[in-house]
Amino acid sequence: MNINLHITFTDETEKDISAIAADLVAFESKFDLSITRLQKEVKLTHLLFLAHSAEKRAKATDLEFEAWTETVASIEATDPKK
Repeated sequence: MNINLHITFTDETEKDISAIAADLVAFESKFDLSITRLQKEVKLTHLLFLAHSAEKRAKATDLEFEAWTETVASIEATDPKK
């Protein structure tokens, strides 16, 4: 299971990323919430956490979560590419 996300940063750049198993496990550990409950209880913080986890894993950012969120203008879950 992957969760695809589209991020728009404050500098107006955009990026599509995919949260993979490692990111989903980190999410469940952090929030003590099953990833399967996201559809019913999605919060902006949840999406940002998944995106940040994916970015850290890919070594695309060295920023900690709070500092990284200051660089994000918007985030949304997207359909998987076919």
